[in-house]
Amino acid sequence: MAKKGDFQAQVLYNRKIGAGFYKLGLSFVGAGAPGFAEFQPGQFVQIDLTAAALPPLDEIPEKFRDAAKREVLLRRPFSFSDLEVREGETAAEILYCALGPASFRMTTLKAGDSVSVIGPLGKGFEVVERKKLAILAVGGMGAGPLIHLAKVLRERAPRTEVIAFCGAKSRANLPFEEMSPEIDEGRGNWLQEFAGSGVECFVATDDGSAGFRGFATECLKKWIEGEKINATEAVIYSCGPDVMLAAVARIAQAWGVDCQLSTERRMACGIGLCQSCAVECRTGEGETIYKLCCKDGPVFDSRELVF
Repeated sequence: MAKKGDFQAQVLYNRKIGAGFYKLGLSFVGAGAPGFAEFQPGQFVQIDLTAAALPPLDEIPEKFRDAAKREVLLRRPFSFSDLEVREGETAAEILYCALGPASFRMTTLKAGDSVSVIGPLGKGFEVVERKKLAILAVGGMGAGPLIHLAKVLRERAPRTEVIAFCGAKSRANLPFEEMSPEIDEGRGNWLQEFAGSGVECFVATDDGSAGFRGFATECLKKWIEGEKINATEAVIYSCGPDVMLAAVARIAQAWGVDCQLSTERRMACGIGLCQSCAVECRTGEGETIYKLCCKDGPVFDSRELVF
C-alpha cells in the first residue's frame, strides 16, 4: 500500500450535479501520482480548505448561512468516487454535498486551483474475488466510495455479479447525475455512475418519489428473500448513515453473508493522533474495545461493530 503524505493536487473541474451535490476532479502529478495510484475504495483523504473563499451569501440556502460563515480550522475527510491512473498522473474524483463551512468553501474551487491533500488514509474495502455476488448497499452520500468500488470490482473481479441498492429520502436527495426519467421498483440501469461499471441498481426513496417506497435496506431484504441467494458465495459492501449500516449488519447476520461496512465519524487529524473518531467493536471474547475510524477503519467487518 502506498505511503501516505501531504501532496498538492490541481483542480481539474468542480461541477454541480444537483441540489447541493458536486463532483470535484483532482490531478496528482510528481510524487502525488504514485502516492495515490494504489488508493483503495473506502480509503479517504484530508483536504485543507482553510484558504478557500466562501461563496456569496445569496448563493447559500438561508438555512445554512449561519453555519457556513464559521471559520474553518481543520482539514475535512473525503473519499474518492473515481480514480484513473495515467502516465505520470493520477486523477481522482470526489462526490460531495455542500452542508457546512468547509464544503461551501469547497464549491468555490475552480480549474487550476491548488489544494493540499493528505493521504491515502485508513483501511478501505477488501475486494473478495472468489465471491460470485457482490451487493452494494448505498445510503445517500455514502455513494462515493461504492461508485469507486463498483469500478474496481469490474476490473479485479470480472466474474462477480454486482448489484446496487441505492437509497435516499427523496429523488432530489439522490446524489447522482443523468438519472433515468422513470425509475421503477425493478432492477435496471437507472444511475449512470453505476451503469458505467455494468452495475444494475434498485433505487429506494423514503417518500416513494423514485423507485421503491421505503428504505434501501427494506428493498434489499425483500430481494434477498425472493432470490434465496447462496450466502457463502455473496458479500455485502455498504456505506451510509449508522442507522442504515446497523440494518445492513442485521440482514447480513440473518442470512450469514460476509459484510463490510464503511463508517463515518468526525476526524480531526485523520491519522490516529487526536483519537476523536472512536468506534466500539467486539473482541470475540464477549467484551468490547474502541478502535479508531481513521486508522483501523473506516471499513470494518460488520460482525465486529457495535451499534
